[in-house]
Amino acid sequence: MRLVKISIIILFSLICKNGVAQKEIKPGAMQMKQYIPLLKGKKVGVFANQTSMVGHIHLVDTLLKQGINVVCIFGPEHGFRGTADAGEKVGNYIDEETKIPVISLYGSKHQPSKEDLQNVDILLFDLQDVGTRFYTYINSMQHFMEAAFENNKPLIILDRPNPNGFYVDGPVLDLKYRSGVGQQPVPIVYGMTIGEYALMLAGEKWLSPEANNKYASFKSALKTDTKNFHLLIIKNENYDHNSKYILPVKPSPNLPEIQSIYLYPSTCFFEGTTLSEGRGTDKPFEIFGAPTLPHNLFTFTPKPMPGAMSSKHYGATCYGWNLSGTPEEVLKTTDQKIQLKWLIEAYKLFPQKDSFFILPKSGNMENSFFNKLAGNNELWQQIKNGTPERVIRASWEPQLSAFKKIRKKYLLYKDFK
Repeated sequence: MRLVKISIIILFSLICKNGVAQKEIKPGAMQMKQYIPLLKGKKVGVFANQTSMVGHIHLVDTLLKQGINVVCIFGPEHGFRGTADAGEKVGNYIDEETKIPVISLYGSKHQPSKEDLQNVDILLFDLQDVGTRFYTYINSMQHFMEAAFENNKPLIILDRPNPNGFYVDGPVLDLKYRSGVGQQPVPIVYGMTIGEYALMLAGEKWLSPEANNKYASFKSALKTDTKNFHLLIIKNENYDHNSKYILPVKPSPNLPEIQSIYLYPSTCFFEGTTLSEGRGTDKPFEIFGAPTLPHNLFTFTPKPMPGAMSSKHYGATCYGWNLSGTPEEVLKTTDQKIQLKWLIEAYKLFPQKDSFFILPKSGNMENSFFNKLAGNNELWQQIKNGTPERVIRASWEPQLSAFKKIRKKYLLYKDFK
């Protein structure tokens, strides 16, 4: 089942509660009357990718049809058209379809330079997030916000629903392990839309010192005065934090359907291990395993494919787990929380315990990619020591509770509690 199929969009864009069909969720990009007038007569810089759709038409094409002067496009990880591999460095180029310059913000630099913004009057941000700390789009937004504030450029964020926005869970990042897959002291699943997250970044002063100082001098973040606003969030319509929103476009090559997005907070841990996380198959993050696991387990063979040209165990038969199913089945499996049982079981069954976690060149596990994903140096040790899942989860609770109090201050939509 693919997200791009119209039948899926029609079937799941309606939310059912107690058997009653709810109104269609409409992302901020569809609220054109609220932001198009603010762009008229301005030179606009747009941060977008393949998820930046207004109905069935791309945001950039929509703006051009409305007579908006888009002078440059900024692209995140996977590029403006969303086809690059995970982590692949993407350079600057001219978009073939629009002939507009595309400036990559995932590669040699992470935020627009002063020179990039010289010919820009106003900035527009529209990316579909998946609600997990190690998904890089929230970091891209942070750098974009910092550039906007530091260079005194008004910024409009077109909010989009969070497909994992109906719960909060996981260890809170220890800033000692800050990296490209985690910048702020938030849990793995933070339960906020990208617009709410932006307000938190600004409100908690988690931006660069210069950006924080500039923001403090501006009026309210939700100020609708079109002459004075500096950060404006265009809200979703008919959305709240109980919503189960199905993305109409896959946000990146290796999250092809809602099932992979639901499982991603739990199975992304395997990226820090020697197990395949399913890249190079049609079910990434829904299946995982390794050649050395017991041969009575589920069998798969990863291989190169667009968006996943290189990863672990390509061409080798792997044995492991298959968590795929219908969206409803996968939601039931995850139980609206991060599941550690698969990681724990995989470690128990893995014969070479010393090579389960991928070590950095230094050989020091503290600097490992697994720790960057977990956000601490404790989880791998708890797994190694056979610590029960309930005990591991209890160790997250103090910081998780503190984060939930912070989160509440910035919510724009009805919460799940």
